[in-house]
Amino acid sequence: PCCESQSQQGSSSSSGPASGSQSSSGSGTLSSVDTLSVPLASVPEEPEPEPKPWGQLIPMARGFRSHDCLEEQYLFGRDSQCNYVLEDPEDKRSRKFRIYSKKHFRIFRVFVEDFSNNGTFVDGLKVGRNKKLPLLNKAVLSLAEPQNRVFIFIDLMSDDQSSLPKALQDKYLLTRQIGTGVCGEVRLAFERATCRKLAIKIIKKSNFQSEGSHHYVSCVLTDFCLLQPCLMKTEDFYQTEDSYYIILELMEGGELFEKVKSRQQLNEDVAKLYFYQMLCAVQYLHRNGIIHRDLKPENILLSSNEDACLIKVTDFNQSRILEEAALMKTLCGTPSYLAPEVFTHASTTGYGLAVDAWSLGVLLFVW
Repeated sequence: PCCESQSQQGSSSSSGPASGSQSSSGSGTLSSVDTLSVPLASVPEEPEPEPKPWGQLIPMARGFRSHDCLEEQYLFGRDSQCNYVLEDPEDKRSRKFRIYSKKHFRIFRVFVEDFSNNGTFVDGLKVGRNKKLPLLNKAVLSLAEPQNRVFIFIDLMSDDQSSLPKALQDKYLLTRQIGTGVCGEVRLAFERATCRKLAIKIIKKSNFQSEGSHHYVSCVLTDFCLLQPCLMKTEDFYQTEDSYYIILELMEGGELFEKVKSRQQLNEDVAKLYFYQMLCAVQYLHRNGIIHRDLKPENILLSSNEDACLIKVTDFNQSRILEEAALMKTLCGTPSYLAPEVFTHASTTGYGLAVDAWSLGVLLFVW
């Protein structure tokens, strides 16, 4: 009925002059020019969750403000360029804060770094110029002198550590996630005593039920013995009923995969440097009767963001110790980098160390 009324209205006006607001087609129906566009209600975008602070500094002295720690690091001092400016909020000309350095100290997740001339103290212990001390939950920060207590640090991530083994909690502090994979996640960690950065790989035991958890333990124990410079070093190991916690050296440059993905191809000299190190690593494995079985760019880590750097072969989840005169007869690895015989002979005649050589060839090709 609505369409009919619109048609009749259009035909009745066709005998008169065409108006600007109504024009009709020869059939007496409204043309597309006459139709009104009705704006559709836009679907509201879900707001991104606000980042949660990992720590909080609560003032213990007059003139200091509380501070929520959201970023990785904060610089404190009298200089206006500092993240937290040490000044009297009521009287910025006050000389009360002159005892503090322009750049006094820096807080970074789990440690304090001292830049001052007259000292930064953690629970009464002097950090020392250009040195660091661990920052534990409820630690008291003093500036200029031990009795001048200005902040108490609250570690808001401490509850996240409750599921970790007690010995691991006492020695390391876990922070943000820096990697993830099929088997689990990798998180940035700090050794409490030295503030040294490390990586902790957390793996659920349920991921290895098919082969038995003893297989992964053997791989980890094998890692302890792999001292070749181009193989990832395992520093420590813990486990609970549900998970493994593997403490690894931190490779700041990330995965080779990201470097390859970000450009069309690697410089030839850089490719030679990386590939030589990979050959050394695989040669060492093979001489010790170990087959990796999952060589790919994601399992090659770089020590820095510079092109010329040390690389490490990692992730021995699929590796096996190849006994003399024995052949592997299981299908595993990443399909794009697997040798043909893994697909065609895995269940029959099997395959050997040569499958790693094939994967290395594919790696070199994709660069």
